[in-house]
Amino acid sequence: MATSVAAVIVAAGRGTRAGGDLPKQYRALAGEPVIRSSLSLFSWHGEIGAVQAVIHRDDVASYEAAAKGLKLMPPVFGGATRQSSVLAGLEALSSCSPDIVLVHDAARPFCSTGLVSRAIAACGATGAAIPGLEVTDTIKRVDAAGHVTGTVNRAELRSVQTPQAFAFPALLDAHRKAAAAGRVDFTDDAALVEWAGLKVVSFAGEPGNTKLTTDDDFSRAEARRIASLADLRTGSGFDVHTFGDGDHIMLGGVRVPHTRGVVGHSDADVVLHAVVDAILGALADGDIGHHFPPSDMRWRGASSDQFLKFAADRVTQRGGRVAHIDVTVICEAPRVGPYRDAMRKRIAEITGLSIDRVGVKATTSEKMGFTGRGEGIAAMASATVRLPWSW
Repeated sequence: MATSVAAVIVAAGRGTRAGGDLPKQYRALAGEPVIRSSLSLFSWHGEIGAVQAVIHRDDVASYEAAAKGLKLMPPVFGGATRQSSVLAGLEALSSCSPDIVLVHDAARPFCSTGLVSRAIAACGATGAAIPGLEVTDTIKRVDAAGHVTGTVNRAELRSVQTPQAFAFPALLDAHRKAAAAGRVDFTDDAALVEWAGLKVVSFAGEPGNTKLTTDDDFSRAEARRIASLADLRTGSGFDVHTFGDGDHIMLGGVRVPHTRGVVGHSDADVVLHAVVDAILGALADGDIGHHFPPSDMRWRGASSDQFLKFAADRVTQRGGRVAHIDVTVICEAPRVGPYRDAMRKRIAEITGLSIDRVGVKATTSEKMGFTGRGEGIAAMASATVRLPWSW
């Protein structure tokens, strides 16, 4: 029987030491809320079946914006301490009864897929596992006056990170016992299960899996995030459809009234089709016809927004992001200008971009060619995509 795995993302804190107007988990990091990195990582990880976020009740709007488009369980509200917030997340997962649960801090946006996989494997072998780093500096013990009283054996020390992984029933039981005993002072879940009598093992963490706490942390993380997406790519797309019977056409996900309709297997949205091919081209990942063949009846009359969502998700799955989209519509009619901003907004919504990263333009072909004769409509698109650098 396959092992089921879930994750709790702890995001109910206020993050005041980081400065700024927002809790640190919602501050922008290279244009994206910090928490989205963690939510995306766990929601896309192939071994994880459920992701439960725990948030502050004042952060609902910020969370919904950060989590847009991701497959997640409805968030639950946390408590006054990290420990009570984790318990709220575990209780919410109890209906799923996963075998293993990972607990991760939302303010660690650089956790890797490999680290998550190692946490799951280590927990499967031991029942409780935490990532840790060897301490490389010499550690001194000092008294209240700052006088050195001894040197600690650093070989026995580990700097602990998240995600921490546990057998779900054992962790939930330990949290319930601690709450019943009035113990709310544990700084991480490993300390709590140690108190409950469970043994915990340490496995190799990652130096880059840092927690953002101060404003300086954010400055360093901003530079690191931009540098990590150094594989800058561009793709182009083109689509054309003939006019046919009808009273409207779909352009950029927007219904545009017209004296004609368009002929196509799906909804024949030339704008979205061109954008899909531009994104897939930047990924060197085939084209729209490869992923959604016209011979497949599932796509007959289908709304093209699902094709664009698929292409944008392909970028996310590779740890990247779409940075910019630009479209040119070519036709004599209908007029695109009155619907331009609605198209930009809809494309931005589907791809998770801000509207200032989406351009829509229109031109005629000066009465020349099939578009000039009013026989059809065409669109060209370009997409800029940032990916983690790899050879």
